[in-house]
Amino acid sequence: MTNIAICAPATPITRDHADALRQLVADEFPGVSVTFHEQCFAEQGHFAGDDLTRLSALLDCANDPQFDAVWFAKGGYGSNRIAEAAVAQMNPNARQKTYVGFSDCGYLLGALYKAGIGQCAHGSMPVSARSETGSEAVRRVLRWFGGDNSGLEPSLDGVTPAAAFNLITLAMLAKTPAMPDLTGHVVMVEEVAEHLYAIDRMFFALAGSLPRIAGIRLGAVTAVPENYVEFGQNEEEIAKYWCDRMGVPYLGRAEIGHTAANRVVPFGLAGPARGS
Repeated sequence: MTNIAICAPATPITRDHADALRQLVADEFPGVSVTFHEQCFAEQGHFAGDDLTRLSALLDCANDPQFDAVWFAKGGYGSNRIAEAAVAQMNPNARQKTYVGFSDCGYLLGALYKAGIGQCAHGSMPVSARSETGSEAVRRVLRWFGGDNSGLEPSLDGVTPAAAFNLITLAMLAKTPAMPDLTGHVVMVEEVAEHLYAIDRMFFALAGSLPRIAGIRLGAVTAVPENYVEFGQNEEEIAKYWCDRMGVPYLGRAEIGHTAANRVVPFGLAGPARGS
């Protein structure tokens, strides 16, 4: 049995979201148990509780030896506010776990990866279980928790380490104490709801802060707002432009993003989840 704890380091989910995941697991994944921390449903303004509430819930889940994995319930914004404090207070039990999320939760994944805590992975989150399309992305993560690698990003070769981030999250994470060393990694990035000029600006920010990485792959760039004037380059042309400026190989597209096609990307070398 794989025991998964779910907490919300950024924004809350509803009890309907939790019920949808519980039902999916009960119907299709008999070898998995999911436990939602009550904090997932807390609300304080934008956040799933104040910083201390979110931090305490994350530590409850990470430090508890009965759980094999911690799955972040939803992104949004806020995990950066607790990331450094969280890794500083995690015990040896936390180091044996798998941690899964993406989007804003990339701040936490980056901090955990830098600290060498557990197996981090980019992957869809429980909030998506309510929708027909999103539930398939959730199934990929649940299969991976059980040792099935069929939902991994297809370009992973098991030889070159990789990491995946939301583009603005990575741009904000760079040059902070939580930024992991990505030297030699294939770095995959995706984005949602940003203008193309903002995509360009984020790549500009990264151009001066990424180490010698093995290359960049571009995931889905979705819900791009219409600007008053055409930017003149699409998202892939922007990525290629900045790869040329950085002297970094552009490796093509990746199947990650804020879409139902979102694949799992373990940080480091691909493999099954810990505890599977």
